[in-house]
Parts: sequence; structure tokens; C-alpha cells
Amino acid sequence: MLKILYNFISSPKIFVYTVLWLMILVFFGTLAQKDIGLYASQMKYFSSYIFLFYDYIPLPGGRITLLLMTLNLSSSLFRKTLWKIKKIGVIILHIGGLLLLLGGGVTAIFSSEGNMVIEEGGKVNYTDDYHRMELCFVNLSLQDSLEYTVFDEELLVEGNTISYDKIGLEIDIISRIKNTRIQNRITEADSVYKGFLKQFVLLPKEPEKENTQNRPSLIFRIRGSENNADGIYGLFLGQKDLDIFNFKNEKYFSEFRKERTYLPFSIELLDFKKVLHPGTQVAKSFSSEINLIENQIPRRVLIQMNEPLRHMGYTFFQASFIEELKSESTVLAVVKNYGRLFPYISSIIMSAGLLVHLIINLPKMIKKNNVTKA
Repeated sequence: MLKILYNFISSPKIFVYTVLWLMILVFFGTLAQKDIGLYASQMKYFSSYIFLFYDYIPLPGGRITLLLMTLNLSSSLFRKTLWKIKKIGVIILHIGGLLLLLGGGVTAIFSSEGNMVIEEGGKVNYTDDYHRMELCFVNLSLQDSLEYTVFDEELLVEGNTISYDKIGLEIDIISRIKNTRIQNRITEADSVYKGFLKQFVLLPKEPEKENTQNRPSLIFRIRGSENNADGIYGLFLGQKDLDIFNFKNEKYFSEFRKERTYLPFSIELLDFKKVLHPGTQVAKSFSSEINLIENQIPRRVLIQMNEPLRHMGYTFFQASFIEELKSESTVLAVVKNYGRLFPYISSIIMSAGLLVHLIINLPKMIKKNNVTKA
């Protein structure tokens, strides 16, 4: 039984079929971007193990296809017929392909992407995730610092109850809205609604195709405060006026924000510059002059389009900018890719394998060519 399974997994036909299926996934995934957006298409076709075609036909996604391809290449290395001097180039080529697939797996599982928005003259030491959210409670009553308590994306599910044990609160997640429309109340709110929800309601609206253009919101109930802070609260991404409430004689506010990853260094924006196309208001190029502050030691760096900053495994790209009446802010795309070097290494190895294979088979090709001419 194991031998039959091994012969099936290591068959060269499996590799051909998986390559063909990946081509089909790329075709349909590219077409789907028009209707559902880039992120949703990526998650459905390429970052999934199984996806539903037309909502009811289960088909293998990109991850299971690449996993099968990896098993196929790995198992083929154990074939005795492969381990010959004349096939050393093919062996090297297989190893290079496996490294490329391994790098893709490392990137998919461990790497992260986000952005960093810095106002001119400001300093930031964290990145915001593009898609994941978090609920944060901040204690304002400490004398020399702020105390943050953060609840991750996985806990913010409708119907879930979160226990905030430190201050004895229960937080019931009532509603999680992907894209939000804010509307004034036309009648007086019930006493159970607190803060922002006394004057406004949060309503769902049709999500945008690109997930980053949505404005998510969260409606939750607080229980156990033993004062008038108990009630239903609402938060949305980008909310400026946050509700402040008291728990056990301490002041808190809550925030629904993009998931933050804190860095072991800070970036201070010294100067943002942009160059416009002549006669237009369209930016031709833009750059950020920054201080990279590590261990309280600043180092001046210029980040430009196509000239990113690389530091401690992070890469900072000049992505965009925000212009306001009194200030400018730079938007840096931040990527931490643990598999960044794998494509370079595997490409060198596969090139070497092809070269070795060509050199070994060159005498045979020359001899065959001479026989044909004779």
C-alpha cells in the first residue's frame, strides 16, 4: 500500500498536473479581481487549501496544490534511478525547486505586511496591519504612562464574550460590521446606549472590492462595571472622538483599530517632498527624509520610490502620502519577509543545475549531431 502511494506521489505526471492547475488558478484568480478585489481573490484562490467554485463545487486551492508539488519533488529525490552521475544536474534542479517552494511556504506562513503613517515632525514605532483589527482598552489614570489591554482579531466574533479579568468586566461582541455607514439618530436613544451611540447609529453598507477601502466597526456591550458605564458602545476605524468611561475610579477609553506590530526602533519623519508632473497636480515622485532611531541613536536615511529602507528584516517602501491643510504625512509600506532570500538562492541553484546538465549531455548531443550529418 505504501509503495503504491509512493509511486503515485512521486510520479512526474503529478508535477505536470499541479503546474497546469496553478495556471488555471492564476487565470481565474486574475479574472476574479475585477468582481471581488485583489485581497479577496488572493485569499480564495491562492491562500486557501480548498475553495468553492460557484459556491458549491469544492476544488483544491493554491496552498494544497503547492504542498502536493512539494511532496512530489521531495519523493522523486528518493528514486534510485535518479541518483546517477549523468543526472546530477537534474538532482540539483530538483533541490533548487524545493528551496523555491519552501521559501514560498515560509513567506505565506510567517511574513507580514502593513503600513506606517507618520506626520511630518512625528515619530512612530509600530506598523498597522492591512486587514486584521483589534480592540484596545487604554487606562488613562496612571501617572507617567498609558496602560494598553488589547484583544485580538480572533476574539472579536459576533456572539463571543470576552472576560477582562483585570478589572472584572465582561465584553459581549454584538455586531462586527465590515463596511460602515454612520447616521444621525432621528429619535432619542435608549438608556442602554452609551457614548457615541447616543447620537449616532452604525449601519452596514455594501463592502468595497478592495478590503483596505472599507471602514469596519464594532458594537459591543460592557457588563460588570458596577456603575453607569455598563451599556452598549460602538467604535469604528478612524474614530476621532473616543468615549471615556470610569471603571473602579480609573479612566479608560476604547479604540477599534488596525492590528499593531511594535518595532524595536522608531522612525521620525523630518521632511516629506513630492515632485509634480509639469502643469498638473499629479505626483511624479515623492520621498521621505527620516531619522531611524535605535537605542536612542538617530541615523538619517532617505526613502524614495524604488529605493526602500531595509533594517532588521523589515523593508520600508515609499508607498503614498496624505496631504492636509496644515501638515503632510508619509505612508510607508512595511514588509517583513522571512523567505526573501529563497528565490535568489534557488534561482542560482537551478541555473547551476541546468548548466551541469547541459555540460554532461553536451558530448552526447555533439556526437548525435555528427552521426545525423554523416
